[in-house]
Amino acid sequence: MLAPSGVTDDRTRVLKHGETFAVFDHFGHIKPGGLGEEGLYHEGTRFLSCLVLDLDGEPPFFLGSTVRDGNDQLSVALTNPDRMSGGRVVVPLGTLHLAVRTLLWQGACHWRLRVKNHGTDPVEVTVELRFRADFADIFEVRGMTREARGNDLPPMISRDRVELGYVGLDGERRQTFLRFEPAPRALTADQARFAVTVDAHGEATFDLAVACRRGGKEEGPAVGCEPPRFESAQAAAESALERLKSGSCRVRASDGRFDAWLRRSEADLNMMTSDLPTGPYPYAGVPWFNTPFGRDGLITAFQCLWLRPELARGVLAYLAAHQATELVPDQDAEPGKILHETRNGEMAVLGEMPFSRYYGSVDATPLFVVLAGAYYERTGDLTFVETLWPHVEAALRWIDDYGDRDGDGLVEYDRRAGTGLIHQGWKDSDDAISHADGTLASGPIALCEVQSYVFAARRAGSTLAAALGRPDRAAALDRQAASIRDCFEAAFWCDDLGTYALALDGAKRPCKVRTSNAGQCLFGGIAAPDRAARVVRGLLSPDSFTGWGIRTMATTEARFNPMSYHNGTVWPHDNALIAFGAARYGLKDLAVAVLAGLFEAGTRFDLNRMPELFCGFAREPGEGPVPYPVACAPQAWAAGSLFLLLQACLGLGVGALDRQVWFHQPRLPAFVPELRITNLRVGGSVVDLLLLRHGDDVSVNILRRVGELSVVVEH
Repeated sequence: MLAPSGVTDDRTRVLKHGETFAVFDHFGHIKPGGLGEEGLYHEGTRFLSCLVLDLDGEPPFFLGSTVRDGNDQLSVALTNPDRMSGGRVVVPLGTLHLAVRTLLWQGACHWRLRVKNHGTDPVEVTVELRFRADFADIFEVRGMTREARGNDLPPMISRDRVELGYVGLDGERRQTFLRFEPAPRALTADQARFAVTVDAHGEATFDLAVACRRGGKEEGPAVGCEPPRFESAQAAAESALERLKSGSCRVRASDGRFDAWLRRSEADLNMMTSDLPTGPYPYAGVPWFNTPFGRDGLITAFQCLWLRPELARGVLAYLAAHQATELVPDQDAEPGKILHETRNGEMAVLGEMPFSRYYGSVDATPLFVVLAGAYYERTGDLTFVETLWPHVEAALRWIDDYGDRDGDGLVEYDRRAGTGLIHQGWKDSDDAISHADGTLASGPIALCEVQSYVFAARRAGSTLAAALGRPDRAAALDRQAASIRDCFEAAFWCDDLGTYALALDGAKRPCKVRTSNAGQCLFGGIAAPDRAARVVRGLLSPDSFTGWGIRTMATTEARFNPMSYHNGTVWPHDNALIAFGAARYGLKDLAVAVLAGLFEAGTRFDLNRMPELFCGFAREPGEGPVPYPVACAPQAWAAGSLFLLLQACLGLGVGALDRQVWFHQPRLPAFVPELRITNLRVGGSVVDLLLLRHGDDVSVNILRRVGELSVVVEH
């Protein structure tokens, strides 16, 4: 994909509901240009590629736009420019207020325009909506070229409706169904025109519903084309959001800026989570990753486990249902392996890329077991664990039989699918794994953090085996965990660097590069305590810590580039995992520093939204962080990072087995004097807590407690 030469305005606005999402510009328009990602998408296809509002034949004057705090609706404020006639202004700027409200609900986009006349005379106005549907696959939008594509269907136009259609090479019909209310004065296949006189202090309303439908094969009518009216869709969306909020654990801060970050992170998690038959699943990110990803879903669920365990259950159930059962090289699938991603767009269905169901991830499988163990300790849900156990065992067998390709005790990857991912850890760009001189490493490659995940997976598997009455299996997994720890320390530690090697290449040569990967070794607990302390010191040095967060690669390294996707940028989820790992070793200075840095960065991004990543330039006085131009925002594991960072700083643990909430040496940054946690559920009990900062100490006060539950604070 070739990068564009420039972007005129990067203030995109995003909405998502289920399998549908939309990317607008700051006007609330969908238009060509910029990065080209704007559009209304459904199940991997762009169903609307243009939606532009004109007033009397020209663009309205922009006042402002925002996505509401709940992420459910986009609100845009516009007005009229000066209208001239005979050399004089007859309708001054600001006479008309154009309020546009947009929301998504059940596969449809609902758009409402209210035109309010604040003048003292009636105003005749022409409202035009230009629209188009290109039915481009999401991978086409990203820049992939196709040798051929399907056929557009003739548009169908009636008094108040337009139906645009496309039959893909997969034989499936996709249709965009537009309904206007009131009926336009003129309606064509790409434009609706309304002419109205708005009385002084009067108002006119225009509604548009755009339904995305996959209507089966070419023959026969589309199914379910009639979306609800705007009021009904709005009421249903608001009601669903209120139900979700009322049943969830929530965190609030006395500091207004920090609370705004909390609210946006919570709203992003709500928006990115789709209800699947197996339960809730956080889709990875918009626009490119609005689909289940194994690694992303597992990490997001872990980040939020202490306050939203139902998310972990949904992720585990979905991934268990889609676990590989046979060897399929074209999908990088092997028995017991956990899904990397799944897609259902036209190009995926046709196999133009391997991602319809793709397993090219070396870390999702051990992370699946890690989350299963953590979920059990958080909830005590042994019934679910019993149903999950065969899948846990299959994942552990994959680690032994396929993950460790050469029997050296370490887990490696090397793609089988010719069009699959070259690198299959979380840093999966083609240039992500290199040696000290910048030479790219060749496979099979053993990543340092993956060994830590495997260590943690075997310990989690041991916990689950013991709970299920399998003591011999538990003991065997404990022995395996101890074995990989010894092997890891011998193979990866680089005393001259004061950190762990990024990876071992196919010849077992260490990639002696200072990266954030070494910090994630602390997350799994595999690192020796004295070496963990040295790793943390290195990550907090100016070479790695920007002041906003930890870079993926230190400035000392040959391939360092603060604008490179994986070789120098700052990723919030990476920082959160490192902070959580450092805290488990008692190294909380890093956790507090990372939380403080990311907070200052997050409040400088649009809508207080933490993006997928941002550039790794050093923090300068009076300047904000530099955005990464094509970062997904929202991104589920970026939103979830805040909650794992809080858990790390507070030493917070929640356990249903002993009906306890505990805080180990809790700390909060100076800008968070007070924190409230409400509706924290543990089994059948619930508790509300007030946390107050006193210097470097934090007190924990119980505001409400229902049921038998203890709160323990260790200072």
